[in-house]
Amino acid sequence: MLAALLVIVLLLGVAVALVQQRRIDGIGRQRDNAEAERDAAKQERDALSGDAKVVTRYVDRVQYVREAGATIVKEVPVYVTPEADRACLVPAGFVRVHDAAAENRPLAGPAGDPDAPAAGVALSTVASTVTDNYTTCHAIREQLIGLQDAVRQRQASGRD
Repeated sequence: MLAALLVIVLLLGVAVALVQQRRIDGIGRQRDNAEAERDAAKQERDALSGDAKVVTRYVDRVQYVREAGATIVKEVPVYVTPEADRACLVPAGFVRVHDAAAENRPLAGPAGDPDAPAAGVALSTVASTVTDNYTTCHAIREQLIGLQDAVRQRQASGRD
């Protein structure tokens, strides 16, 4: 009888030990999952932080480019005076070619008289328009550089 009781106590002890081991294993898995989630959250936070830095950097660059372009446009009357506007008539052919190039489309329609003066287009207007076009080009360039930097950072950190 004592031997049977001892066997029962031993079996209960083994059962309790197995149950405890399962609980410990379950808690260990929960801890591992929580650590993995924490690490993933840190990586995502760091990625967003890096992306924010890239975006801020390229927004600052674009703002600088736009301000520089606006400054140049303000200086057009200094460099292209009213006398230069009167002395240099902008030909209609130039306006057609410039506008087609700016819109990235082929020239359409007959050329007409390409040397005829374009109505209401002064040399200073051409200078302002070209400056605006280059400003836009440089702003897009800075945006592209920012996006390339973001892609490089993502690839370097293994988040691509």
